Amino acid sequence: MRAVRLTGHGGFDKLEYRKDVVTPRPAVDEVLIAVGACGMNNTDINTRTAWYSKSVTQGTDAGGSAGFGEAKTDDSTWGGGGVAFPRIQGADVAGTIVAVGAQVPASRVGERVLVDPWMRDAQDPGNRALAGYLGSERDGGFAEFAAVPSVNTFPIQSPHSDAELATFPCSYSTGEYMLTRAQLSAGETVLITGASGGVGSGLVQLAKRRGARVVAVAGKSKMEAVAALGADWVIARDDANFESAVRAAAPDGEVQVVADLVGGAGFASLVELLARGGRYVTSGAIAGPVVDLDLRSLYLKDLTLLGATVMPVGIFESLVGYIEREEIRPLLAKTFPLDRIADAQNAFLRKQHVGNFVITLR
Repeated sequence: MRAVRLTGHGGFDKLEYRKDVVTPRPAVDEVLIAVGACGMNNTDINTRTAWYSKSVTQGTDAGGSAGFGEAKTDDSTWGGGGVAFPRIQGADVAGTIVAVGAQVPASRVGERVLVDPWMRDAQDPGNRALAGYLGSERDGGFAEFAAVPSVNTFPIQSPHSDAELATFPCSYSTGEYMLTRAQLSAGETVLITGASGGVGSGLVQLAKRRGARVVAVAGKSKMEAVAALGADWVIARDDANFESAVRAAAPDGEVQVVADLVGGAGFASLVELLARGGRYVTSGAIAGPVVDLDLRSLYLKDLTLLGATVMPVGIFESLVGYIEREEIRPLLAKTFPLDRIADAQNAFLRKQHVGNFVITLR
């Protein structure tokens, strides 16, 4: 089959397009999916560049093209371990089941499905320490076919194309988990950074679905598109009076929740914008993972700092329901064929798009 294999940490040359990769065979509890499309996200690039290594302190863009030469390789994945190369990446799979393992009903063949990318332990699915991620700990969807556990595949009834559906799995489930962890409720105000990206644009829609007020942050050229997603206020990322602009937009001059995907030098301002008892939740740090925190702000304002990565069972199933009821919509920026994956990542790094890039297989 055709596939792109990641052969090591480094630049785009580590993405090897091949036409002779062996098609996987599903294990007894697995299904084989003919991949229609597979979304691309930061995890794909961060794994290639080894950005997850604690030896890297820069933002993701600094090594996005060439990788981080100084990075250690024994902690270069999201989970703190190393990558078993070669690896087929791609977590955002939309496609059709074409074969099943011995313990899976044959009636599943022909189902159109979305794949929950979190691979959980079959005996202890609630144990997050045992979880793996599709395209990181096991081969993913940058290939014509992918074998995954049957329990991770969800039938989907939707008029959206496979490319549109492939924008949802990673970005929107991450966003939903962030808001779930932060316990965002109707009537509260949430500040969303990086609102034009895949997760950020999903966060805007998911927060509005909960009945929250949304203050979104985006580049000037993307503000109109973010507003069209339902954001109540959109603040320019490089506004010289950023903190004042947020306070002017937010009721009572403060927000109950910050959903941050950026980190870096702006982190301290985000914490100061939180109301007493506010919650800060993060699932990314594209501007830099190492930040300054005044502990007085944390404890004197009774704040809560939260991370959101390995999501519990149930988040993805809820997301599928939102899609089928058309409570959220895809934001497909552009598609690329599999053999142009390096071009796709290069364009992704330029950050001139709104929404998601998707690799199409059929």
